[in-house]
Amino acid sequence: MRIPPRIAKIGALGALASTLLIGGPALASVAPGPSVAHTQAAPSAAAVGDICYTALPSEAHDTLDLIEAGGPYPYPQDGTVFQNREGILPDQDAGYYHEYTVKTPGSPDRGARRIVTGEAAEEDYYTADHYDSFDLVDYSC
Repeated sequence: MRIPPRIAKIGALGALASTLLIGGPALASVAPGPSVAHTQAAPSAAAVGDICYTALPSEAHDTLDLIEAGGPYPYPQDGTVFQNREGILPDQDAGYYHEYTVKTPGSPDRGARRIVTGEAAEEDYYTADHYDSFDLVDYSC
């Protein structure tokens, strides 16, 4: 399976700015805290939080390392196109996003955790709740 190459590195801040600009208008304010309820009528990039790379579970680091190396991946679904049916990530053309399993210790199946990558450099999103919410990975912390 061939994964589309990422666009030239623009850095975490550029990726975040790009995400916010492409996704539409931002909310005036977002409540701080680890879990923010998103009650807006139409999801937008403002519904995407952020997470420090160092705060990710170790299994997410393993998945990101596999993505960087181009595999091999433990599950046949890894690397497939993520269709963004939930509409939480910024709208992009079909094939822009790809998903990868983040192993969940003790889970008898793939579990709910995933990394979803965009084509831009360092445009990696983490979800611990099977696409109910996403956090853009911040590699600067």
